[in-house]
Amino acid sequence: MCIVQAKAESNGVGFSDVEHSIHGVVDIRVGYADTIDSYLDGGLGKLAANNGGQIALSQLGLNYQAQWGDAWSSRIVANAYVDGINNGIGLTEAMVRYRDIPSESGIRLDVEFGLMYPKISLENVATAWASPYSLSYSTMNSWLAEEVRHIGLSTTVESLGKYRQSAHDFSLTAEAFMYNDTTGAMLSWHGWTQSSRQTLLQETLPITAIPAMQPGGMLDEQAANSDPFKELDDRIGAHVVAKWTWRNNGSVQAGYYDNNADTLIVKQGQYAWLTQFGHIGAKWRLPMGINLISQYMQGSTIMTNTDGWPVVDNDFHSGYIMLSKRWSQHRVSLRVEDFSVTDNDDTPEDDNNEDGQSFTVAYQYQLDRPWFMQFEYNVIDSTRPARKYLNQPIDLVEQQWQLSSRYFF
Repeated sequence: MCIVQAKAESNGVGFSDVEHSIHGVVDIRVGYADTIDSYLDGGLGKLAANNGGQIALSQLGLNYQAQWGDAWSSRIVANAYVDGINNGIGLTEAMVRYRDIPSESGIRLDVEFGLMYPKISLENVATAWASPYSLSYSTMNSWLAEEVRHIGLSTTVESLGKYRQSAHDFSLTAEAFMYNDTTGAMLSWHGWTQSSRQTLLQETLPITAIPAMQPGGMLDEQAANSDPFKELDDRIGAHVVAKWTWRNNGSVQAGYYDNNADTLIVKQGQYAWLTQFGHIGAKWRLPMGINLISQYMQGSTIMTNTDGWPVVDNDFHSGYIMLSKRWSQHRVSLRVEDFSVTDNDDTPEDDNNEDGQSFTVAYQYQLDRPWFMQFEYNVIDSTRPARKYLNQPIDLVEQQWQLSSRYFF
């Protein structure tokens, strides 16, 4: 970590010190995948890797933060990937934050504005939205990393229990946002995935070439790539989250997300998708130093033609339970998941149905304070009828082994 303090001056008058800090992560991996074409390559594989062996710079993340006094700060997060499929470098988050000092009764205001993730993930709490528990995120948080981000305003009101001689904290977050009207497209057309790939601000995402997108099909006006940060209808979406924290024990949260998209809008092959979901999650300390982390999401996404006819109408869910134990220089994490997409429309040659389960085991060894070696095994068992369009098995078991060297600074 690098910290620099600078004194700001204007007309001879000194303002508060500005503190600059840079954190980062370098993640280099070797691995082997028993799979089909990756979703990053426009395929229907659940993994970020194609079949066979690979070596990759899976993440080079940089987090720059500037702090003005006690309340104001800004943060810019950039990520780079060299994986042989979809190399890139760009921004993943950028925001300004105001977080005031708590009042005498323990009430504190926390406001953020900019490019940000909705406040959902309980896994991705390390530098540059990495996970300290596993190399690959859960299917739920992999989807957030791919296409559930926005530019918006997030306001949190906290009630801190220590000011009330209580071990219980409460918070309520309200977010208003734009620039995410296509959210739901990738979840529909390639389904749930499992990786650690965060979509960069300037990136677009390849869509599987299903028959409905060929000339004459009901989806032939859809662009070949989806733009996950597109604003099409000039409408504001909303997200609310309530959280209870019992200090030294854990926390529970629940929220609801609605991007409020106008599905009658299509511009340059990009359709607006109305995507809504509820989510719950808990992070709890169990006996013997075991941490329990669990989240569940359920919702729907719909895309229509300009006359309002539902062309894609899907319900979806994803949930995981993870147990993680850390001792000395070791950490072991186990995660099980269940996920599905239910296709409710009658569009021919566009079957979005999906059902699957996933299991992940990860072992981490700390070589030095910022340096970790980590091994991970993933197996995903899924059924997706759309694979028949590509002459691939509808029922598929995919496996992945990865060995990583991760250095945090």
